[in-house]
Amino acid sequence: MKTHCIRLRPGQDLRHELEAFAASSQLSAAAIVTCVGSLTVAALRFASRSGTDHVPGPLEITSLVGTFSVYGSHFHLTVADADGKAFGGHLQEGSIVRTTAEVVILAMEDVAFLRETDQETGYRELKIEPLDSIRTH
Repeated sequence: MKTHCIRLRPGQDLRHELEAFAASSQLSAAAIVTCVGSLTVAALRFASRSGTDHVPGPLEITSLVGTFSVYGSHFHLTVADADGKAFGGHLQEGSIVRTTAEVVILAMEDVAFLRETDQETGYRELKIEPLDSIRTH
C-alpha cells in the first residue's frame, strides 16, 4: 500500500480532481482516508434521486469517503453549512473548493477496483479483481 496526500486549491472541482489524480497516478485501487476543507457549492445526488442537487455555501467538508481507480469511482460527501446543518450524498462534479481540500488517499497495489453493472441494483458497482489478472488481459 502507498499513501498519497494532495491539496486542492480554490476553484477546483473536488470530484474531477480526484478522478484526474487517479488517472495521472495510474491508481488501480484507492480509498479516501480523510479530507478536510471547504466548498463554495456542493453538488450531490441524494439517496433514491436521479438528479444532482446543488447546496450553496460556504460549506465545511465534514466527511469524504469513497473507493476509486482509473476504472471508476464512488464517493460520498457530507458538508455542513454556517448553521451546522448537514447535507450528504453521492459526490458529483460541480463541488467547488472554497479555500482548500486536503485529501489523504490510500492506494492498494495488488488489486483493481473495477465497475460493472449489477443486474440486481442497476448501478455500476464495485468489482474487486487481483491486479495480476487485469494486467494479463
